Amino acid sequence: MSLLQNLSLQGKRGLVVGIANQHSIAWGCAKALHELGAELAITWLNDKARVHVEPLASQVQASLTQALDVTRPGELESIFEKIALRWGHLDFVVHSLASAPKEEIRGRLLDSSSDGFLQAMDISCHSFIRMARLAEPLMVDGGALVTMSYLGAQEAVDGYALMGPVKAALESSVRYLANELGPCGIRVHAISPGPMPTRAASGLRDFDDLLEASVQRAPLRRLVTPEEVGSLCAWLVCDASRGQTGGVHFVDGGLNILG
Repeated sequence: MSLLQNLSLQGKRGLVVGIANQHSIAWGCAKALHELGAELAITWLNDKARVHVEPLASQVQASLTQALDVTRPGELESIFEKIALRWGHLDFVVHSLASAPKEEIRGRLLDSSSDGFLQAMDISCHSFIRMARLAEPLMVDGGALVTMSYLGAQEAVDGYALMGPVKAALESSVRYLANELGPCGIRVHAISPGPMPTRAASGLRDFDDLLEASVQRAPLRRLVTPEEVGSLCAWLVCDASRGQTGGVHFVDGGLNILG
C-alpha cells in the first residue's frame, strides 16, 4: 500500500463525540477526518448545543447525528445501535468529553466532594471505557479509539486541580485498553493538547493566566489550534500509524518538554 493510501480515510467510518461549537477540539478533529475522506457520525449534548453543532455536522456531511448525554442511561447504547444498523461496522471513535461541577472545578482538589469527583470521573474517563466496550464488536477489521487528555495528568498544573487525577486515570485507561484490545487490531491513543480557549477549558480557575503563561513558556511561543489537534487525530486514526498504540501524543507547542 502506498503512503498516500495509508494517509487516506476514504471508506472509513467513525464517531466523533464532544463538539460544542466551532471552537471545540472535537470540531478540529471532525474537519480533519472529513478532509481525509471519512464518513462521520456526530453527536451534541442537548437541544441547547444542537443549534451550534448541527450546522457543523452539515459542513462535514455527517450521515448520522443525534443527542448524546453519557450520564443518561441508554443514550450511549442508542448511538452505537444506530451505527450498527446504518453502517454495520465502525473504524474509529474520537472521545473529547470532560466535565465536572463548576463549583468544584475552580476549587482545590483537597476540597472536592465524592459526588463531584465521581461525576468528573464518569464523564471524562469511564465514558471512554464504555465507548470502547461498545465499539469493540463493531471494529471487526480493527480500528482506533482516540481520547483527549492534558499535561495536568502528568504534572501539577495550577488551577487544574480536580481534573488532574481524572485525566491521569484516563491516560492509564488508554494503556490498559490498548493492551486488551491490541489482539483485535484496535489501537488506543490519548492526545494531549496544549491549553486553548475552548468552552470547556474556560471554566478553569485563572484560565487566562494559564493561556498567557503557556505562550510565554512553550518553545513555539504560541497556543496550538483545534485544527492542529485534528491533524494529529487524523494521523492516529489512519493506516499510516497502524504500528502505534497506547501512547500519549502531545500537541502543545513543546510545552510538555519543560517540566
